[in-house]
Amino acid sequence: MLLAGDVGGTRTRLGLFERARRRPQLVTIHTYLNHDFASFSDILDAFTKDVNAPFVVDAAVAGVAGPVLGGTARLTNIEWEFRAAEIAARLNTSRVRLLNDLEAMALGATVLGPEEVVQLQPGMARADGNAVVIAAGTGLGEAYLHRVNGRLRPLASEGGHADFAARTDREIELVRMLRRMYGRAEVEHVLSGPGLLNLHRFTHDGQDCPSIRDLGEIGAPAGVSRSALDGRCPACVEALSLFVEAYGAEAGNLALRGVATSGVFVGGGIAPQILPALQDGRFMEAFRAKGPLSALAATMPVNVMLKPETGLLGAAVAAQELAEDL
Repeated sequence: MLLAGDVGGTRTRLGLFERARRRPQLVTIHTYLNHDFASFSDILDAFTKDVNAPFVVDAAVAGVAGPVLGGTARLTNIEWEFRAAEIAARLNTSRVRLLNDLEAMALGATVLGPEEVVQLQPGMARADGNAVVIAAGTGLGEAYLHRVNGRLRPLASEGGHADFAARTDREIELVRMLRRMYGRAEVEHVLSGPGLLNLHRFTHDGQDCPSIRDLGEIGAPAGVSRSALDGRCPACVEALSLFVEAYGAEAGNLALRGVATSGVFVGGGIAPQILPALQDGRFMEAFRAKGPLSALAATMPVNVMLKPETGLLGAAVAAQELAEDL
């Protein structure tokens, strides 16, 4: 059996998979809110209890929302530390690997079916090209898929914490606000759930907004999105517009850095919730606005990933490779 994990800033998904030729087949999956647990080990204990049946782990891989260095990882947004050796001892297997969560999501993207994505730009996918993944959720993740010996292989990145590049006078005003709040403006301060709340704060300029009142920290970004999509609040509409255009621009930046002529995959929890806004042209207009390389950007296929468990699936793909390699 393969054990796969997808550990984000808000929730953790754990699943058992069976090996299969094209992609591992899901047996069972359970989702946990991180704030209900003191550590990842506690979630593993809960999962074992929830499965309620004995299982032997041949290989385990967890995608973690933070940098992975030498078999250890620490979540960026909560104080959890992971050690592959400790997980191996707990699961009684030597075949354990930690990945950056976007590295795992990138692997998952390579095995998605056409019904699991929505196309924003058809482009002309090259069989010898690279691809990239960008995903806004609790934070912002980015990853590259480099073509190696005919296969797309993931490369982790912490590009979400790079500096945010303002493109308009309005975004320059936003950067000033973010610098006052954080000392610097990084991409994740704009493109994430908390980033959407920063945009909401910016466009409302201290005015009350009933759209997010009493929703709490977790529910507030979705409240802003719903208000904007329904047209209930002009300031929410502007906040989502700023988000979509900045998202498209950053996706285009990443696509150029990775020369993503095989495709651009947009993932994370936010994209499926705001799909109408991503499809109305603003995202792709910002994506393609790259001066002398606009024509190249226009040839890159761009797809939104609809499957919430793409990162978990990618971790299972990595676990299957690990089981076969050792």
